[in-house]
Amino acid sequence: MSDVTLHAAARDVLRLAQPRARRFTPGLLAGIGSAVMAVALLACSAWLITRAAEMPSLAFLGMAVVGVRAFAIFRSVFRYLERLTSHDAAFAQLAHVRLGIFRRIVPLAPAGLASTGRGDLLTRLVRDVDDLQDLPLRVVQPLLVAGITALLSVVGIWLILPAAGLTLLACLLLAGVLGTVFSTSLAARADRELAPLRGALADEVLEIVENLDVLTAFDALSPRLAALAHTDARLRRATLRRSVGVGVQSGVVSLFAGLATLGALYFGIPDLTTGGGLLSPVLLGPTLVVAVLVPMAVFEVFGMIPLAIGAWRQVRVSAQRVADGVPVAVPAEIPIDVSNPQAVFEAGAASTSVVLELTDLAARWPGQVEPGVCGVTLRLAPGDRVHLAGPSGAGKTTLAQTLVRFLDYTGSYTLNGIEARLLAQTEVRRVVGLCEQRPWLFDDSIRQNLLFARDTATDAELEAVLARVGLAEWAAGRGGLDARVGERGALVSGGQAQRIALARALLADFPVLIVDEPTANVDSAGAEALVRDILTAAADAHRAVLLISHTPVPDDLVTSRVTLPARS
Repeated sequence: MSDVTLHAAARDVLRLAQPRARRFTPGLLAGIGSAVMAVALLACSAWLITRAAEMPSLAFLGMAVVGVRAFAIFRSVFRYLERLTSHDAAFAQLAHVRLGIFRRIVPLAPAGLASTGRGDLLTRLVRDVDDLQDLPLRVVQPLLVAGITALLSVVGIWLILPAAGLTLLACLLLAGVLGTVFSTSLAARADRELAPLRGALADEVLEIVENLDVLTAFDALSPRLAALAHTDARLRRATLRRSVGVGVQSGVVSLFAGLATLGALYFGIPDLTTGGGLLSPVLLGPTLVVAVLVPMAVFEVFGMIPLAIGAWRQVRVSAQRVADGVPVAVPAEIPIDVSNPQAVFEAGAASTSVVLELTDLAARWPGQVEPGVCGVTLRLAPGDRVHLAGPSGAGKTTLAQTLVRFLDYTGSYTLNGIEARLLAQTEVRRVVGLCEQRPWLFDDSIRQNLLFARDTATDAELEAVLARVGLAEWAAGRGGLDARVGERGALVSGGQAQRIALARALLADFPVLIVDEPTANVDSAGAEALVRDILTAAADAHRAVLLISHTPVPDDLVTSRVTLPARS
């Protein structure tokens, strides 16, 4: 995908992350109110303290006392409302972002996401998506609040003391420009690296955890841990560089806050005798104190601008990563679901006899130039049990993924004479089921892993299907249907995982069942028994079975054989 397309996709993600004006405006107005109240509180407090030192009548101080109390109360009220409304809008919008991203993922999975590591993809969908909430909270709203408050403060100081107002304006502009320049030079690279490094670290951690036994057995754990430590060190250095940039920003803002205060003193002291601005023709001591101290409150609010610019860099990188990990355009190799399907199959193999026919079928994986499988002609009718063999790389798994419409195809693929691309993908997957080489088992009980296929099944039906695949005694010894299988089936063997997946497929009652390399994770002693049990359990006059396996299959278990040629 080109950079232009990626940038356009990132802009789409950012637009999706920004709440609409109706939800965003209340938080913005409350934020402006809180910032203005903070500046007014300092100005009123400074005037009150200075004027009280002159020991006037209490009548002169009453309004200021009321003002201090009112500004303090309203500052807290507006702050609370700002937090409540702005976070509510950001979190609600974040839900729309997640839904939008998952809608874009569904057509791509699983074949279209094979090039992205699981850990990195998880980081993109969790951490990077969470970072998008910073767009309204730490970028757009702070920029608007700080800009509007600073402008109002400059106008107010200019009306009191024009020279002090212009000095404040100059210091604000210099603080914004120099703070951003210094921060960009120190932290821009770190902001670009943080999100990718988090994804890389998650990928490496996940790989080590999932393959800990293999890495330990082959004495390869130490190099992987060293690589993990190196990635962690890079992430730590990037985080430190970003913190240095934030510190320099704060230092620059503080420096110019002091210069604005000194400027107000420099221009204001002579005007004590010559006069003030429009609001104060004769500049008095309390009014001068207001002009001198207000810049401190203004710069406290204005300090959000350089921070917002730094947050913008990180949000932009996260949006780019989300757009890159979940592209807008579906690759040509991934089938696009039809909006007007041509037919609907009846549910259940008992009432549906499906004939699957392939004619010169070819398919390839996203990003590949050469087809993964080419020129396949095959017919599967109810009662057929076909053994598909071939050397590694011949395209057996590619064919299995194509038959369940994870990959698109050329040539012809029909179900009961209807071209598969004219059917809704859910309809195809209702009649064509796949037991993968590494079946996915949820970290739950055997019962829940089976109910996933048919949630209305009773315990008796679940126990019957376990007996059918040869797991009745094993399940009883583990504690029955409530026994847990562990994350991705970590607590069961490869053969047991295949049998559970087969039991799940039998519960779903697919008219066409594809079993992809069931013996890949099974020792040679148990491979033949597993193949025999699979074909015996799946045998049905209404069901066609396509067994993809390197393991030799006895002639009495299959009705025909197909061998894919080796690919150069």
